Amino acid sequence: MQSLSNSYELLEFLKALNLIQKEPKYWWPSNDEFEILVGSILTQNTKWTNVEKSLKNLKSLNYLSLENLANSDVVLLTNAIAPSGFKNQKSKRLKQLCINIIKEYGNFEKFKEYTNSSWLLSQKGIGQETKDAILCYACKQEYMVVDKYTARLLFRFGYEFDSYDDIQTWLVYGINENYDKIVKLYGYEISLNEIYSRFHGKIVEFMKRNPKD
Repeated sequence: MQSLSNSYELLEFLKALNLIQKEPKYWWPSNDEFEILVGSILTQNTKWTNVEKSLKNLKSLNYLSLENLANSDVVLLTNAIAPSGFKNQKSKRLKQLCINIIKEYGNFEKFKEYTNSSWLLSQKGIGQETKDAILCYACKQEYMVVDKYTARLLFRFGYEFDSYDDIQTWLVYGINENYDKIVKLYGYEISLNEIYSRFHGKIVEFMKRNPKD
């Protein structure tokens, strides 16, 4: 593959392939921000097709709201998310997360506005990738998600990193340093949140279509 000197060049390479041209503005398949939060938990260690089955079950129970999920019946919740795997663990963590959000922030709108990395990482079952997915896609904050696809793609270009933070720092630095070029590339005053959302989406879609190293 071609050589890269920074993450802007990777973004430019991926954008030229029109990988997510027909996808939603922020790439994530749902525009419902609470559903995004739930999906970011359910997608841990499973395929997205399984998450979609769980989300459909939750919708049928009217559980896709903060208050309803916080007050949900544990047995019904556990059965509803069974397609996503680890149903007992995920149901307890989802319900408790919703209870904690209400206790700390009062409602989902205030959670989106005021939550931060440290609070999310203090919640059981939320690691760096899930935390950043929630902040980026559900809360529309300026966070770049890093996942296994990101590390594998960068390895193909000859980059190896020691940690999640190192990858994220490299990606974010190249975007911020070349923001004016990105505005020209897209043709409008694109926000950093939208850049990070679509950049991550492009990486995921590219790796799904080109899975072999």
